[in-house]
Amino acid sequence: MELQPLLNAVWIRRIWQLFIFGYQQAMSCIFPVIIFASLALTKVISIPYVHRYDLLLLICLFAQIGMVVFKLETIDELKVICMFHIIGLMLELYKVHMGSWSYPGEGWSKLFGVPLYSGFMYASVASYICQAWRRLSISVYGWPRQRYAVMVCAAIYLNFFTHHYLRDMRWLLTLLLIIVFYRTSFAYKVGGREYRMHVVLSFLLIGFFIWLAENISTFMGAWAYPDQEHTWHIVHLGKISSWFLLVVISVIIVAQLKRVKSARDGGNPAL
Repeated sequence: MELQPLLNAVWIRRIWQLFIFGYQQAMSCIFPVIIFASLALTKVISIPYVHRYDLLLLICLFAQIGMVVFKLETIDELKVICMFHIIGLMLELYKVHMGSWSYPGEGWSKLFGVPLYSGFMYASVASYICQAWRRLSISVYGWPRQRYAVMVCAAIYLNFFTHHYLRDMRWLLTLLLIIVFYRTSFAYKVGGREYRMHVVLSFLLIGFFIWLAENISTFMGAWAYPDQEHTWHIVHLGKISSWFLLVVISVIIVAQLKRVKSARDGGNPAL
């Protein structure tokens, strides 16, 4: 038996699997891509008497409606996304008030200095997680007890607020996260074949790509950090840890809601 044809077949299969995985990831990113495209478009094109932030809000609203109408998102996923919109908007209001970043442009849809479209940036993360979960048929192995997962989620979210007054506990929370989720992994299917990834690694990878997206967003004027007000430059690498922890919150909330829905529908509540 010749080895070369077999090796060729293996590589072709791997490339095909990678293509399918990339396609599913791209389909899961439709909402974030719409937001990025809108940021780019509104940076070079303006409509008379319409502020940029207000136009972005209208685009996001129509995009969200379209996602549901064209069945790219389910009603249950829409509920989760709306929850993230509120969670994100609360965080934005606090962070802008504390001077962590700002939205210097004008807009009728700004609330205490925060344009309402900003909540959709957090909602787009939830949209990606929900769609990737469904498209890749994700299942979870070794999920910790519910009270531990909820406590970690609450502590991480609270730290985003308290670190302005108390010591920043992100590294301690990261260590706690690794301990609580040390047995947890995601299983996902690509072309009928199952793969596994440790949950902490998936958090880190998503956080890294959000950090890349953040650099694009600040370059296009979505918001500005204090040191970017005069000249844009790359967002500090330390922000990856913030996005990493935000992804943790997002995934835990989505996972817990799916667990509750499964139990409500008479399925197995265990992930």
